[in-house]
Amino acid sequence: MSRLFAVLGRLAATIEARKGADPAASYTARLLADPALAAKKLGEEAVETVIAAVAQGPDALASESADLLYHWLVLLAASDVSLDAVADKLAAREGVSGLAEKASRKD
Repeated sequence: MSRLFAVLGRLAATIEARKGADPAASYTARLLADPALAAKKLGEEAVETVIAAVAQGPDALASESADLLYHWLVLLAASDVSLDAVADKLAAREGVSGLAEKASRKD
């Protein structure tokens, strides 16, 4: 698992470095400049990941999962949400039943 975290850390740093870059010259910069587009692309990748999981096999699932994680990191950066903020939310849920946690978020 640590290898994934190391790769995600490097990728997140690369994405941060693209902030302010020319959207015409960088796909990442284009997504960073338009959080709605970044969210749309994340949704598309989520659907493609589900399709790969159901019908395309492990290699396709790994590939689509990589795309999904990239687009998730871009959306976080475009929305000025840090990985530490996500970690804080996850840490707050540790030791809490998934059903109880989900029920606590209902209005």
